Order: sequence, then C-alpha cells, then structure tokens
Amino acid sequence: MAAAIKICGISTPETLDAVLDAQADHVGFNFFPPSPRHLGLAEASALAARAGSRISKVGVFVDPDDDALRDAISAAKLDAVQLHGDESPARSAAVRAQFGLPVWKVIPVATASDVVRAQAYTDAADFILFDAKTPKDAQLPGGMGLRFDWGLLSGIRMSLPWGLAGGLSPTNVAGAIAATGAPLVDTSSGVESVPGVKDMDKIAAFCKAARSV
Repeated sequence: MAAAIKICGISTPETLDAVLDAQADHVGFNFFPPSPRHLGLAEASALAARAGSRISKVGVFVDPDDDALRDAISAAKLDAVQLHGDESPARSAAVRAQFGLPVWKVIPVATASDVVRAQAYTDAADFILFDAKTPKDAQLPGGMGLRFDWGLLSGIRMSLPWGLAGGLSPTNVAGAIAATGAPLVDTSSGVESVPGVKDMDKIAAFCKAARSV
C-alpha cells in the first residue's frame, strides 16, 4: 500500500490546486506566526472553502492556547490538529478532548531516545509525526529542510499510526519510504523554490515519487 502524503505550508489557491491535482491525502495550514508559511484566519478560511471535502485539512500549531485553536479550527474547518511545539502528553490529550479532533503530535528526532519518547503520547494523541530536531537557536521548529538518521526508525513498533517528515523532497522521498516503511510522508520546504513559496512542479513530482515505492 502506498504511503499517504501530506503537503504542508500551503498558502495560495494555485498551490492548493496543485496539491489537489496531485491527489495528496492531507494539506497542512500553518498557524505559527513566525513561519514564512503562516496563514491568517481569512486566508485559511478561503483556502478551506476552495478545498472543500476533497482533502484532509491539518492545522499546524506551536504551543497554541485554546483561543488560537478555536479560531483556526472554526475558520479553516480543520480535520486534525498538528502540535509542533513542546506540548506535553497531558496538553495533547486536553486538546483532543476539548476540540474533538484527531491530534497529530510531532516528535523532533536526533537520537534513538527521541523515538522512544513518542510512546508517552500513546493515550494522548492519534498520530505521531517524526521530524528532524532543529538547532536550539532556530527560529522555527520545522520546515527547515533538515533530516535525521532514518535508521533510527528501522524496525520501529508503534502503538499509534505514524509518519515521517524532515528534509523530504522529490529526490529522496522514495528512498525514505523504502528505508523506514513510513505509512505517511510529509513535506514543506522540500517542495519550495524559496522558503514559503511552493513550487507546483515539485509538488507533483513529490507525490509521484512517493507513490512509486
């Protein structure tokens, strides 16, 4: 079975159409203000209306408060919430309980112990997304094109569904899936021409490569 595909950080109607045309499974809307991919509520609402029910809409947040979540979920008609900050298992569980949506928890990975840490979210999230750990002084927690050692996921046994992010591009995604058996792959900067600007040809190429495995 082919890996599911999420294209994250979509911010224009044209690139959303490219994601839909490429038949990705999930689109990511970024609600973290420092990110070059950040969406305002009006922009997110317009994109969500354009997408309709044709694709799963995942909102990406970094340590959000309840008001921010409520506003974004309402505006963008989100199907899932992705927590990309330092949210604890308790916070993750609280978000899921309060808003009634699946929670994707991002686990930043640099060492094997980081992978093990994902198990703490077994009863607190619905999906685990392994991403590359960014440097301590980095402005963003992800979307920087960094990758980690995929060998750390070799033979992984997870109690939750999981996916792979971090430095994935049209040229390496097939190899990443083959190496890890990832059931889902997620890219943002890997399909951009410059930070925050998606390349429609790269989106198509990424989806084609991911399905080639």
